[in-house]
Amino acid sequence: MYTLKIPEGYSPKMSVRETEKAIKFVKDAFQRNFVKNFGFERVSAPLFVVSRTGVNDDLNGVERAVSFDILEQDGRHAEIVHSLAKWKRMALKRYGFKGGEGLYTDMNAIRRDDKCDNVHSIYVDQWDWEMVISKEQRTFEFLKMAVSRIVGAIVDTLEETKKQFPVIDLRLKREVTFVSAQELLDRYPELSAHERETAAAREYGTVFLTGIGGALSDGKPHDGRAPDYDDWALNGDILFYDEILGESLEISSMGIRVDAKSLAAQIAVAGAEERLGYDYHKQVLAGELPLTIGGGIGQSRLCMLLLQKAHIGEVQVSLWPEEMREKCEKAGIRLL
Repeated sequence: MYTLKIPEGYSPKMSVRETEKAIKFVKDAFQRNFVKNFGFERVSAPLFVVSRTGVNDDLNGVERAVSFDILEQDGRHAEIVHSLAKWKRMALKRYGFKGGEGLYTDMNAIRRDDKCDNVHSIYVDQWDWEMVISKEQRTFEFLKMAVSRIVGAIVDTLEETKKQFPVIDLRLKREVTFVSAQELLDRYPELSAHERETAAAREYGTVFLTGIGGALSDGKPHDGRAPDYDDWALNGDILFYDEILGESLEISSMGIRVDAKSLAAQIAVAGAEERLGYDYHKQVLAGELPLTIGGGIGQSRLCMLLLQKAHIGEVQVSLWPEEMREKCEKAGIRLL
């Protein structure tokens, strides 16, 4: 069942046509600032991959991919990507990227099992990126450096957007507060995971929440994260406080990727040993893939945040429950 929040007194700052112009401006500006901060190369990316190869991402480990057979390939099955975390790491090897070099791409996905609300859609669009690193760079300090560069690109994009569209009056903190999921659980044991995120974002403004995927002191992970791409000890989410919705908004999920040791340990914890038979997992265990850091940055979520929208459907075209669409229309929330 969907959920919907109608912010009291909400009124869009732009018409639909003005919003479309602003969406393009934000995406162009962020991409330019992101590349300036990292120096990555843009590459083409797949919309679908062959099923049961281990290349597609399982996200929280339970989502079903949209799959289909290919008539002219003897019925071989393919599936729409959920994200490109594992594909990007393999691409870095295949394309010959060296240490310190990286790639980024436009990722479009269908997540059929996502529950629709103000910030979730079954259609996902994000910038996916990946960078080759050394063994010595698999540290929290290196992770913090990458986070700060991404947040810097976001804040720079906001400043450009405000100059181009003066109606936008949003402020974001460039300074990032780093806090672990365990710290938040210790501080707010009575709150849900998302409520803890909101409390931190409300207090600090810009937050990087670390330690996503592994069990906390209550025996539960803060949030689900597949065991075979992020190292759960070296990952996290970039959160901002969304003043329109009055809650935290995750803009990016990222992390240093698993090496052979962390992959084996996390697969065992998840009870997913069958995955070790896939080519990707064999290559990680054998040390045949480069060590990397990477993540995804939500394009529509970034536009939603910077353009001060109440619903992600105001900045992307997707399918929504008819009742949700009707309620949004009555509240002046114009879904595209």
